[in-house]
Amino acid sequence: MFERSIPMVRGMLAGLAVAAGLAAPAAAAEVTVFAAASLKNALDAVAGAWAEETGNAAQISYAASSALARQIEEGAPADVFVSADVPWMDYLVERKLVREDSVVALLGNRLVLVAPAGSGAAVELASGADLAGALGDGRLAMGQVDSVPAGKYGKEALTTLGLWDQVADRLAQAENVRAALALVATGEAPLGVVYATDANAEPGVRVVATFPEESHAPIVYPAAVTTGATSPEAGAFLDFLQGDEAAGLFEAQGFTVLGK
Repeated sequence: MFERSIPMVRGMLAGLAVAAGLAAPAAAAEVTVFAAASLKNALDAVAGAWAEETGNAAQISYAASSALARQIEEGAPADVFVSADVPWMDYLVERKLVREDSVVALLGNRLVLVAPAGSGAAVELASGADLAGALGDGRLAMGQVDSVPAGKYGKEALTTLGLWDQVADRLAQAENVRAALALVATGEAPLGVVYATDANAEPGVRVVATFPEESHAPIVYPAAVTTGATSPEAGAFLDFLQGDEAAGLFEAQGFTVLGK
């Protein structure tokens, strides 16, 4: 009788093991996000909120939108791309590297001129302003004007205002807008062109002036799921970026939430 009960016990143990397996929580998913450098403070906060709500993680790589788009083109693994301008998102759409039906206009921003926090620099961003004089012997820090979105917006704005020729040969071009911001915050450059949100995030600078909105194309941050996305949570993370909780965190950093 004891021998006959052994298979029964084994069956019960196996059943308990299966039940325990069914009750175990699913492993947390991870989404790989490539995002414009200017989003770091805000998107870190959003990713933290998403992790707290869902248990899933967002692994975020920050750089210039141009550099990130080219990395995706070269096969770098990314599930979601958030660009600081529309052209670099269009670049990937045209190459079928992001899902066109997932592209959303997520955020807006403003362009500002900044100086080190202790600087007394004063510049009026208008035609006829002496921007070169305000630079003294220094250089104007900007993102690379041919590729980095903040640099392209800055060149366009300065050209519209008739100030570009004053500074075209006096630039300190950086690989992304946060690098340009750092040049000003550390005093290596007396003035810089960055986003308003960058200035908000860096106590080492102060805003000297805000560029007129009509001086450059609208600053729009589009987001999308890549066609090579492997994370099952890529779409869910993009949805979270458009939700109310994320909106509050973006607005706290000075972004305009375009969905509203």
